[in-house]
Amino acid sequence: MNANSGSNTASNSGSNALWGSRFEGGPSDALAALSRSVHFDWRLASYDIAGTRAHIKALQSAGYLTVAELEKIDRSLVELLDRVQKGSFQPKPTDEDVHSALERGLIEIAGVELGGKVRAGRSRNDQIATLIRTYLLDQADIIKDQVTQLVEVLVSRAEEHLGVAMPGRTHFQHAQPVQLSHHLLAHAWPLVRDLERIEDWRKRANLSPYGAGALAGNTLGLDPNIVARELGLAGPTQNSMDATASRDVVAEFSFIATLIGINLSRFSEEIIIWASAEFNYVKLHDAYSTGSSIMPQKKNPDIAELARGKAGRLIGDLTGLLATLKGLPLAYNRDLQEDKEPVFDAVDTLTVLLPAFTGMVATLEFNRNRLEMLAPAGFSLATDVAEWLVKQKVAFRDAHEITGKLVSYCEQNNLELHEVPDAEMAAISPALTPDVRDVLSVGGSIKARAGAGGTALPRVLDQISALRKIAPKREA
Repeated sequence: MNANSGSNTASNSGSNALWGSRFEGGPSDALAALSRSVHFDWRLASYDIAGTRAHIKALQSAGYLTVAELEKIDRSLVELLDRVQKGSFQPKPTDEDVHSALERGLIEIAGVELGGKVRAGRSRNDQIATLIRTYLLDQADIIKDQVTQLVEVLVSRAEEHLGVAMPGRTHFQHAQPVQLSHHLLAHAWPLVRDLERIEDWRKRANLSPYGAGALAGNTLGLDPNIVARELGLAGPTQNSMDATASRDVVAEFSFIATLIGINLSRFSEEIIIWASAEFNYVKLHDAYSTGSSIMPQKKNPDIAELARGKAGRLIGDLTGLLATLKGLPLAYNRDLQEDKEPVFDAVDTLTVLLPAFTGMVATLEFNRNRLEMLAPAGFSLATDVAEWLVKQKVAFRDAHEITGKLVSYCEQNNLELHEVPDAEMAAISPALTPDVRDVLSVGGSIKARAGAGGTALPRVLDQISALRKIAPKREA
């Protein structure tokens, strides 16, 4: 049976495909539908036009366009961009991708003969490899600004709550008292590293694959430096096969986006718990929470829950992209069409999530009394006792054991550490003199932790000073 039996085929006459001259008939409707990407890559239209405007300058420089032709094509491209931005030019069902749609638009304005000259010296392979880079470079700027705003809010909230104590936890159990400010800044620093990752990624993304052709370069003598310069990129890529066949730059961007989402998710998990009646650490602002359709008393931490869920989505985007890339031989393969939707989704997810998350953090109301009441709970000052003993020349092995016995005594007698009588302390160990009471306070514990990166006020102020250089205080 003929492969096309029982199916319709797309007519060449109605198609503006950039290929097909050696084919006797058009692709089947099924193939055309499967191949079509214009419904998602249309967002790259302005970047495609920018690339074409740069490309025609390379064509003119190499002698393939006159100055008059260059100027006319450029005017046509400017008009096409205006139509795209106004929505008067849209892709058609017969357009395979953004490139074919825009070539159709250019020919409509500039004419077949002049518009047909633009394709010389480039392939869709190097076009799309360039466009995805220039698009992501712009999106990286937006995401960087949004992350910086969140860091600024975290620093501002830390400044507002200097001196407020809260329980510090490991394994989600009470560990040692810390400042609320210190805890908030602990969420700022991973985001700062995400900002650093964006800047480091930019060095690798800031190159132009234009000139690579399908895989082997071009024979027309076009200068790729012209295109790179016009697009604001540092220069051309070093290997034409790598330029069109690799998407590690896209995958790296997706990883950074995913890590940002994970960092938001970790804080979200705490906020969800803190907002519960059992914890009562925070109260959510009405503008950044929702209610229940059946229980009128509810105030739900929707943004935090959505952030937690969106992190899973971002992980999925990254995982899917990596799975697509893992088995591709050199050079270009059509599988690479699948690189765009995951990273587009990552961009869309983060750029919507970050402002909402920042607003939630900016408007959280912290329950100071509750936090400070629970700061010493769970015998969280036990480490201070052990370290006090070390300062009294007790070996830490023995200090650890003595402190453990003290905690056990408190548990058996329903006492807090500071409530144990002097005589009972001495009975546990002669090393537990009344002077140990100097460290049996939350304030004293926090003050003592003045080493590098510690929770003492001077070290918190050091952090704030460092972070203000990255995220300056916004004007009210």
